[in-house]
Amino acid sequence: MRRLELIIAVVVVVLDQWTKALVRGRLELHESLDVFAGWLSLTRVHNTGAAFGMLNSVDFPFKTLVLMVVAGTALAGVAWYAASLPEEQKLARLGLAGVLGGAIGNLIDRATAGYVLDFVDAYWGAWHFWAFNIADAAISVGVVFLLLDVVLDVLGYRRAPNPA
Repeated sequence: MRRLELIIAVVVVVLDQWTKALVRGRLELHESLDVFAGWLSLTRVHNTGAAFGMLNSVDFPFKTLVLMVVAGTALAGVAWYAASLPEEQKLARLGLAGVLGGAIGNLIDRATAGYVLDFVDAYWGAWHFWAFNIADAAISVGVVFLLLDVVLDVLGYRRAPNPA
């Protein structure tokens, strides 16, 4: 199981960095390319803040360094938690592999460019979801897996059957 988790994390990092390299090579900042008109575009944006663009418009000394330390600390915590999960919590372990891969991919961006490159722009009419990338998607799917694991546990799917 650990091998699969490592493979998932590495694949997420590689796909994330590869797609970001493609976007950097083909789109200028704020340039957009329609994929499905009225629904999905590729739009290059730079997120200098935290998740969902929080703190994007706030500027303070050593902002990139502070965000890298926070992200690195969170990454270490998630890695420690992943290493301590029992083998039978397969969904949680797979979810954490996606979270780790995504966190590493975004941390690479922040460390090398000072921002996280986002480019998937989902929208409907005037409503726009936050722009995101492969790393963000892996983190989101990973969190869904973690929540499913909790729900299955609460519903009793991992408990031993009652011998009575």
